[in-house]
Amino acid sequence: MLRTHTCGDLNLSHVGGKVTLCGWIQVIRDHGGLLFIDLRDRYGITQVSVLPERSPDAAELVKSLSRESVVQVVGEVVERPKEAVNRNIATGGIEVRADSVKVITRAESILPVEVSDDKKSNEEVRLKYRYIDLRRPSLQSYIEKRHVVTEAIRRSLGELGFLDIQTPVLVRSTPEGARDFVVPSRRYPGKFFALPQSPQLYKQLLMIAGFDRYYQIAPCFRDEDQRADRQLMFSQVDLEMSFCDEEDVYTVVEKVVSDSFKAGLGVELAPPFMRITYKDAMDRFGSDKPDLRFAMEMKDVTDIASGSDFEVFRAAAQSGGRVRALAAPGCHGMTRREVDELTELAKAYKAKGLVALKCLDGGMTGSAAKFLSPEMQSALISAAGANEGDMLFFTADKPIVSAVALGQVRKALGRKLGLIPKNVYKFCWITDYPMFEWNEEENKWDAMHHIFTSPKEEHIEMMEKDPGAVLGRLYDLVLNGNELGSGSIRISDPALQRRVMKVIGMAYEQAEAKFGFLLKAYNYGAPIHGGIALGLDRLLAIMLDLDNLKDVIAFPQSSQGASLVDDCPNFIDPKQWQELHIKPDEVALENMED
Repeated sequence: MLRTHTCGDLNLSHVGGKVTLCGWIQVIRDHGGLLFIDLRDRYGITQVSVLPERSPDAAELVKSLSRESVVQVVGEVVERPKEAVNRNIATGGIEVRADSVKVITRAESILPVEVSDDKKSNEEVRLKYRYIDLRRPSLQSYIEKRHVVTEAIRRSLGELGFLDIQTPVLVRSTPEGARDFVVPSRRYPGKFFALPQSPQLYKQLLMIAGFDRYYQIAPCFRDEDQRADRQLMFSQVDLEMSFCDEEDVYTVVEKVVSDSFKAGLGVELAPPFMRITYKDAMDRFGSDKPDLRFAMEMKDVTDIASGSDFEVFRAAAQSGGRVRALAAPGCHGMTRREVDELTELAKAYKAKGLVALKCLDGGMTGSAAKFLSPEMQSALISAAGANEGDMLFFTADKPIVSAVALGQVRKALGRKLGLIPKNVYKFCWITDYPMFEWNEEENKWDAMHHIFTSPKEEHIEMMEKDPGAVLGRLYDLVLNGNELGSGSIRISDPALQRRVMKVIGMAYEQAEAKFGFLLKAYNYGAPIHGGIALGLDRLLAIMLDLDNLKDVIAFPQSSQGASLVDDCPNFIDPKQWQELHIKPDEVALENMED
C-alpha cells in the first residue's frame, strides 16, 4: 500500500499512529536544521516534520528536493504544541514526524507556473502547463464541484425516469448557425463528417423511436470566435421528453436545477421560476436575458413624449419608433464624463444617442429640458417612476434599438451603482419568442432559434401571410442575466415542418438533402415532444461566481481557440493528406512552411 491516508485525513484521533502519506511538496521550511514539509494532495495539506537526529538520511534527502517533487512519507502522528496549531487547515492540530522519506519523482527547481492561488502566472503559460496549474486549490475545488453538480443532475434525471443515451459525435454537417468542425472521411473520399453543435436531430429521432425521456451530458462543438463565456468545445445537459407541453419541461428543469444548487452550494431554490414573455422582457429590461437581481425597470413613454416639442422624441414616435425611459436612483450628481460613457455604450448598440436629464426641484434639468414643458416634465417623471435626485435616461429610436441600447445602460448602471448582490440567484423563463426574425443582410426570414420549433397553434395560419407575427413554442432559462438554456416544443408533423422551411427560404430539394432522414421519420409516427439544452459550463461558472468558463473546464482552449497543453491544432503528416484525398491550398502551405 503506497499510502494509508490522504493529506486531508489526519486529526487528533490519529495521534500515536503510524501512517504513510504520498503527495507533492508545497513548501520546505528550515528552522535551524529542523525541517518542515507542507505535503499536499487534492484532499488537503499535512505538515511533516523531519528531525535530523531521528531521521538523518531523510533530512539530507529533503534538503535536496524542490517544490512540487512527489514523495512518500512514513512516520508517526503527533499533536502540535498549542502555539503551533494551524486553524486554517483541517489537519492543523497534528503533524507527521517522519521516520523515512522516499522520492517518487523530482520536480525541476524552477516551475513554469505558480501553484499558489496568490501568485497567478500569464494565462497562456498556465494553459500550456495546465497539469501544473490544475494543482492550484481553487481550480481543484472547481473541478470537484463540477463532478458534484454533474452527479446531482444525473441522479435527478434518473429519478424522473430519464435514460442516459449517447448520440453520435460524427454527424452530418448542417451549417445553419455557427460553423461546423468538419472531419474528412478516408473511406469516402470527398465526403466529410461534422462534430455536433448539438444532438438536436438525434434526440428527436429517439422520441420517434419511443424513448420518451432521454438525456446526456453532451459534448458540443462550434467553430466560432472565442469569448469569456464561450469555448469551441462545451458541455450541455441535453434532454428531451415525449407527450409533454412547456409546463412539463419547466417542472423537470426546475427540479434538476434545484437539486444541482442544493448539492453544489447548499442553496435551496424556490420553484416555480418566474415566467416573462419575450415582449415583456424587452419592454421592461431591454434584454431577453434580464438580470432580475436588481429592479430599475425601463418604461415606454412614447405616448407622452410624442406630444413634446423635443424633436428627437417626436420624430421617433411619429416614425413608429419608441421612446423609453430609465430612472437611475440618486444619480443627479453623475459627471459629464460618466454620462458620455453611457452614451457611447448606447451608441455601440446602434442607438443615435442617449438623453440624460436630472430630476431636481420637481422638474428636470439638462440640455433637452428646455424643450419640455413643466407639465411634460412632470408627466415623464411620473411615468418613469423617478424620484427627486434621480437621473432619467432616454432612448428614442427603432423599437428594438431603443430597447436593447437602454437595456445595456441599465446593466452598466446596475454594476456601477452596486445594485447587483452577490450569492443571489434569480431565475426566470423567457417565453413566447417570435418564431422568425428578419435578416436585413440577406433580405429573408430566419428561424429565431432553430427550424424544428413548433409555432403556437393559433398562429400557424399566419406563417406565410405574416411570419413576423408568429410566436413559437420557445423558451429560454435565464439566470442572473445569462442564458442558461434554450428549448422548445418541436414540430412532429412533416407537412408543418416543410412549411416552416419554406418560410425561411429553404427549397424542397435543399430540405430533403439536409434533413430528409428526419422528415421521413416523421411519417412513421412521431409523438409530441420537447426539450432543452442547458449549458453545464456556464451553469457552473455562475454558481461559482466566475467570469471565465476556463476555470470549470479541465483542459480549455485559449482565447485564440488553441489547446496549448498539447499544441493543438497542429500539422498532420503529408501521408494523411493523401489518404484523405485532400490538398492544402496556398494559405495552408505558407502556414506549414512558417
